[in-house]
Amino acid sequence: MTVVMGIETSCDETGVGFVKDGVLLGDALASSIDEHVRFGGVVPEIAARAHVQSIVPTMRQALDAARLDWSDVGAVAVTAGPGLATALHVGVAAGKAAALALGVPLYGVHHLAGHAAADTLVHGPLPERSIVLIVSGGHTSLLSVRDLVRTPIVHLSDTLDDAAGEAFDKVARLLGLPYPGGPSIDATSRDGDPRAIRFTRPLMGQRDPALGFSFSGLKSAVARYVAGPQDPGITTADIAASFQECVADTVVTKALRACRQEGVDTLVIVGGVAANSRVRSLAEERCAAAGIELRVPPMRLCTDNGAMIAAIGDLLVRDGATPSVPDLGARSSIPLELARLG
Repeated sequence: MTVVMGIETSCDETGVGFVKDGVLLGDALASSIDEHVRFGGVVPEIAARAHVQSIVPTMRQALDAARLDWSDVGAVAVTAGPGLATALHVGVAAGKAAALALGVPLYGVHHLAGHAAADTLVHGPLPERSIVLIVSGGHTSLLSVRDLVRTPIVHLSDTLDDAAGEAFDKVARLLGLPYPGGPSIDATSRDGDPRAIRFTRPLMGQRDPALGFSFSGLKSAVARYVAGPQDPGITTADIAASFQECVADTVVTKALRACRQEGVDTLVIVGGVAANSRVRSLAEERCAAAGIELRVPPMRLCTDNGAMIAAIGDLLVRDGATPSVPDLGARSSIPLELARLG
């Protein structure tokens, strides 16, 4: 079996992982998040420079963690899109260099397919049919998946504006909570009442798209509440918990609706927001009641990492997929239809 090295540099985290026959051998992660805190969001050029500085040390750390030598690597998979263009270019260049130096095939892969593949490292192959909910800083999508590498992936819906993770960051800033917003709101919400404020669930009306997402209006609703007359009985924790409840209720409701619509009994939730405690607990509760099998990767595999890219590369290699072309380029914006790019 082939050892596949995966490289992830789509945003602010430099990830490298090694997978062989569906088993994660080892991985390493370097984050530049501390350098973005003062800006309240990711600055592409800062992220790119951090990737340049971190990529080689992270490769070495991952090799050590996996107890491998360069001679053991049989293929390289790298995120070719979507993501920040400057950040993607670093990873693609590193992947090309590694593949050329080692004389092994290169596979450019779709970032979102990697997120879906992360679950297979823990729970094994996906069933014949599943619904995948991707909730992250840049994406909120519902996908109908039959096979991650053989058949086209069908987009059932995508967010019309802000992604769920982006809304977390923006609302955290409104509440004076530190960046990144997801962990900050999750932690703050533990001391709050999720029923304190009934924020309107977005796109839940009869005339709205049944599976559609939109979080810009919710962010604005929180902004109006914060700017309006203050109820002394409502705390910042209450606002955070009420916002978080609204997001969790919305994404879980839509995901289960997609399962019913498609006649599917397995729901996979991946992406950075899948690490949110309320999203996970509400999904567990409602899936159990509906008789839906829920699959969610461990929290460390929900956020961007190299293991997930190695996982999708491993699936491509085992399926006998054709490697990507030598002049593979980064694609900062590309819909997920097939796992392999280029």
